[in-house]
Amino acid sequence: MPDELDQLEDSVREFRSSADFEFVDPKRLAALIDGLQGDLCKVLNRARERGDHQLARLSPTSWAARTCGMSRSSASDRLCVGQHLDSMPETSAALGSGEIGYQAAAAICHLRDQLGDRWEPANEAEMVDNARRFSVENLRLCCRHARHVADPDGFDRDCEEDFERRWLQVDPMLDGMHSVDGVLDPVTGAAFRTALDALALWRGPEDTRNHGQRMADALAELLDHHMNEGRLPRRKGVRPHVTLTTTLEGLKGELGQPAAELELGLPISGKTVERLACDCTMSRVLMADSVVVDVGRATRSISPATRRALQVRDRGCRWPGCDRPVGWSTPHHIEFWSRGGATDLGNLVLLCHFHHRMVHEGEWQVLRVGDEVHVIPPERLANVYARGPDVRWAA
Repeated sequence: MPDELDQLEDSVREFRSSADFEFVDPKRLAALIDGLQGDLCKVLNRARERGDHQLARLSPTSWAARTCGMSRSSASDRLCVGQHLDSMPETSAALGSGEIGYQAAAAICHLRDQLGDRWEPANEAEMVDNARRFSVENLRLCCRHARHVADPDGFDRDCEEDFERRWLQVDPMLDGMHSVDGVLDPVTGAAFRTALDALALWRGPEDTRNHGQRMADALAELLDHHMNEGRLPRRKGVRPHVTLTTTLEGLKGELGQPAAELELGLPISGKTVERLACDCTMSRVLMADSVVVDVGRATRSISPATRRALQVRDRGCRWPGCDRPVGWSTPHHIEFWSRGGATDLGNLVLLCHFHHRMVHEGEWQVLRVGDEVHVIPPERLANVYARGPDVRWAA
């Protein structure tokens, strides 16, 4: 006679061959799958109790991961749920009937495992009711609060273990971009998100960036601001800075000249060079037959006195509607400095990081008319802005 799994496989094959997936109820299907996940947890726990993993000379987690083709973290989760599900009848019944999903049941089982002897069976009904009413995310928060109430010392130990999992890595890619990946502890992550969210707000109709791009630009603005402040710890007596190397001809944008380079030899566009040259510290290096023959003193492209006068006059980014204050704005040469523009108040205006980049890389134009500052979009956007105020802009 066919066993239960044969019957289940036959039913699944029949469902796949005859079901019209356009009309299948996803909620019912998810409930069936989640119920089977609970059954899998029980099966894996029975196998662990029998010692099946010992025959393969593996740990229970490794055996479950290899047998079921899942990651070790997923296998560990299934084993934990399987260990406690039989002793938690309300959780098991709610999972089997589709009232709660597998992730909710797993959150309750993990709480049961964490509390150990401190677990009160009378609390199971309350947690299952919470699982019915709350999202999985909110249920997990509820479980963390319950853990803290019942076992504050264990909660503190878990927090310390979580803190040790932190890491951050920034790697240059082959095309010059950088890959950022990592895991932050709760406090650092919350501070990071709060700081970026404050700088990543939509800036108006000219802001066509998606949310991810705004967050990336917010990080760039945050780093730019703190490096310009000069308060970061020095390394070998030098303030942290980005080094850019270019030739005089390259700075002028003459044809046929090699691209400017960052520290690792990464080439950047001439428009970015123009933006960075608006306000930088320059060191002149004379070369002869590829040999350095003279190094001049480092000088600022804008003198301290001119900078102070500019900050008093503009008091922040002068882009219409922008609220970035003086400390978050940098001087911009209306007639680009690299093209011979003078470094005097009449040719300078404060712009924030985002709007400064829009002028150089985005090809917007800034004009001063008396005390007023006007901006002109590039030709490719002129028709878009001509459509009038009824246009709906993406946030």
